[in-house]
Amino acid sequence: MLKERARLVAYQVWTADLILTATAFLLAWYLRSRVAPALLPGVFPTELYPLGRYLGLLPLVLAIWTVLLVTREAYTSRRTVSLHREAWQVVQVVTLGVLALAATGWMLRLDFVSRPFLVLFGVLDLAFLLAEKLALRLLARRIRQRGYNYRTLLVVGLNRRAREVASIVRAHPHWGLKVLGFVAPNGGAPEEVDGIPVLGTADDLPRLLQEEVVDEVLFVLSRRQLEDFEDAILLCSELGIRARVALHFPHMKARVVLEELEGIPLLTFTTTPAAPFPLFVKGLVDRVTAGVGLVLLSPLMLLIALAVKLTSRGPVLFRQVRCGVHGRRFTLYKFRTMVPDAEERLPEVAHLNEVRGPAFKVRRDPRVTPVGRLLRRFSLDELPQLINVLRGDMSLVGPRPPLPEEVERYERWQRRRLSMKPGITGLWQVSGRAALDDFDTWIELDLAYIDNWSLWLDLRILLRTVPAVLLARGAA
Repeated sequence: MLKERARLVAYQVWTADLILTATAFLLAWYLRSRVAPALLPGVFPTELYPLGRYLGLLPLVLAIWTVLLVTREAYTSRRTVSLHREAWQVVQVVTLGVLALAATGWMLRLDFVSRPFLVLFGVLDLAFLLAEKLALRLLARRIRQRGYNYRTLLVVGLNRRAREVASIVRAHPHWGLKVLGFVAPNGGAPEEVDGIPVLGTADDLPRLLQEEVVDEVLFVLSRRQLEDFEDAILLCSELGIRARVALHFPHMKARVVLEELEGIPLLTFTTTPAAPFPLFVKGLVDRVTAGVGLVLLSPLMLLIALAVKLTSRGPVLFRQVRCGVHGRRFTLYKFRTMVPDAEERLPEVAHLNEVRGPAFKVRRDPRVTPVGRLLRRFSLDELPQLINVLRGDMSLVGPRPPLPEEVERYERWQRRRLSMKPGITGLWQVSGRAALDDFDTWIELDLAYIDNWSLWLDLRILLRTVPAVLLARGAA
């Protein structure tokens, strides 16, 4: 059930391991070449070769470490491996890696790879990786204790197996799942079971899925009951909520993903992307790009802030509550483009809405300031959303985050657009969004993005965003 999450964590730890190894390699060169001759001139009278010679060796080092980290099972769950065993794995990786590097230097006659440098590199890398493993354990424990970083789970069923599944999930908080409660088959039901609330019956399930923040639904039912819940499984698919079925029989033919939870076979029904590595790369690119973008664009953002401040009263940034994945609330940041009392004046311009549906859009909104109109024309008002991307609330590419009051007016099929992290840009932004005055068309484009998502699609959208912004096709 949690193999996807485990793989994602493994990719993140692997990336951190390679970054720390590269840091140890460069730091070893600096200490041996610059610090050691100054402190111990009798032992190290000369500096090493220039750093450029060693940089050519760095890709080989990372390749060797990657092979060793994978073959030594360094990414087994920390919950099933003791700290002592994990430390021994790190010692083996570093020792074998240094020996392999020394052998490579000898065979290729790389005279600049000296023994003191290798020893120093090995000691530094060992210290960094051991410190990382310890820090990860402490951090994970602290995060779990504070109740962060979890996905919500609704268990449908009240039989012995349903209670067993809920008990297993609660006994493994490191999996990052939180049981919201049970949903009972229609009929009488207690208020709680094993300390977990019973939130309602089968008839209440559509309401619960749309009112609560539900990431996954686990159906633990008999074969007969499962047939009665077919519409509920289809509803989860329609809303973009991952549905899983705990099986009571050994075989079932279906176009679904078969997984396992502590020996309990599960079928996973999902309409959202579930490839761990591409999603990991997407998240990594988001964070790195947002961080670099905030640094590089800080002079421009400062000028925009001054322009907003000097031309109209009120705050520079506009903050608004939006809905993220499955309805999670977060604060979206934009440069203010309207007069300070724009929200209060909304009823005055409601009749100007040009969009059919729950969204609100006016091309020539009288509340927009002159500077704001220029910012909107070139989408410069959205630059502060890089902060949202860096915080993990948003992605560079994805459906636009809606307002909570808009979500309340969604039809059921429209809620599936909330099943993926919202983005700064997306398909509808690069499809001539000023001409898209039909809300259903926006939703269809968002759902097409979710159904066909890939890293290549994200790249194409980002590349198409540049001319769309420069040609001011995103003018509001």
